[in-house]
Amino acid sequence: MIPRRSGARLPAPRTRAAAADSLGGRPAAAASPSPAPDGPATAPDPDGRPGSGGTAPEGLRTDQLSGPGRYGSAGLRAWEAFERLGDRVAKLGDRGVPTLSPWVVDLCFAAALFMALTAVSIHPLQEDPVRLLVAHLALTFPLAWRRIDPALVFAYMSTVALAQWAADLRTPVDVTLLIALYTVAASLDRRRTLAAFAVLEGGILLATLRWSLHERGVATFVSLSAMATAAAVTGSNVRARREHMAFLEERAVRLERERDQRAQLAVAGERARIAREMHDIVTHNLSVMVALADGAVFAQPTAPERATAAMRQVGTTGRQAITDMRRFLGVLRADEPDALRHPQPGIAQLAGLAEQVRAAGLPTRLEVAGEPSVVPAAAQLTAFRLVQEALTNTMKHAPAGARAEVRVACTAEEVTLSVADDGAGAGSVPPAPSETSGHGLSGMRERAAAYGGRLSAGPRPGGGWRVEAVLLLTTPEVL
Repeated sequence: MIPRRSGARLPAPRTRAAAADSLGGRPAAAASPSPAPDGPATAPDPDGRPGSGGTAPEGLRTDQLSGPGRYGSAGLRAWEAFERLGDRVAKLGDRGVPTLSPWVVDLCFAAALFMALTAVSIHPLQEDPVRLLVAHLALTFPLAWRRIDPALVFAYMSTVALAQWAADLRTPVDVTLLIALYTVAASLDRRRTLAAFAVLEGGILLATLRWSLHERGVATFVSLSAMATAAAVTGSNVRARREHMAFLEERAVRLERERDQRAQLAVAGERARIAREMHDIVTHNLSVMVALADGAVFAQPTAPERATAAMRQVGTTGRQAITDMRRFLGVLRADEPDALRHPQPGIAQLAGLAEQVRAAGLPTRLEVAGEPSVVPAAAQLTAFRLVQEALTNTMKHAPAGARAEVRVACTAEEVTLSVADDGAGAGSVPPAPSETSGHGLSGMRERAAAYGGRLSAGPRPGGGWRVEAVLLLTTPEVL
């Protein structure tokens, strides 16, 4: 027990009639004395002595017009806290934690709100328990379905409130209309929110005209309208925040999907580049090795020394293929120790390529015009691969006795190259590389297109085949 301090006096309990009068019951003029003409109204003591209970606050009945006027702001703050709690519960559900459904949570809140509002209305309930309990039930438990159909719940509760007004029942349970309006504003569009706000404003006007017209009616109407406005604005802000978060989530998902698509395209492009490089390295060197091996077998009976030289050239070509492979893999792998010691081939290595092709049995003449040093290393590699692929196709498709000619012109703006064979001068047209099972010609076009250039391949008028390409150095390289 808490001890009382000496001299302290507990507030005197109010009479049943005065309590009924202050909470919106029937007029209690017979139960309370009339105020003196020249003094403020006084609250009676339980034993009927006037003035001993203290001076009654001015405008007491105006503030107790109805439920929202006395409990609206506190109830709205409680509902906002409940909304934040519901959001946290939803986040727990997203993380896989077992939680209650929103309908069960709203039902529990409606039951708690019913008990709280019933507790503060205990004195009016003693006067008219049946009708007030029915009004409390009809205006609280529909909130359990507020997320399922906010407009229908608000319309139903507005109808019940209108019936309550017609029955002259004053109760604080009207605060639930603010919660219903908040739910409409937080869930539906602006047009329906304005319609619900107008309906609630009409109810506030009717309640003011009936119960507080002569007792600070304007102040009461303004205060209740401010509460309704606060509920609508708060709900609209919550809806805007949810829409913004949904937009950010959708944008994040879209950006992630685009990032994955770009990564897939980059992987596909890298695979195509690796396939082109491997095709050029393997196909060219194997073609040279096959030609040298066939020549060694053919020359073995009559010229063993030439067969020995051809086989030595086979070994040299094989080692060159291994070097090219290690060089290419060294570019792909940062931990390759020989990557810096084996730079990528360029225009300067075309002389060695031509010598290798000559050793394989294809007479080749090389002509380089201009200064290769002004050409970027990547463009030089592309030019080297184009010449290499063209000579490989000539070795595979040109008839015996054919001769090849390679011309390369270098400037600061472009690189022009041409690879042609005469087809042994017999007027025969070798099959196009695109007609074979390989993909060399398409890979060559892709290399030229990476520099905004062009590539053409086709038969020559006097016989043979010609491949021409132009690489534009002023166009950004496509990796």
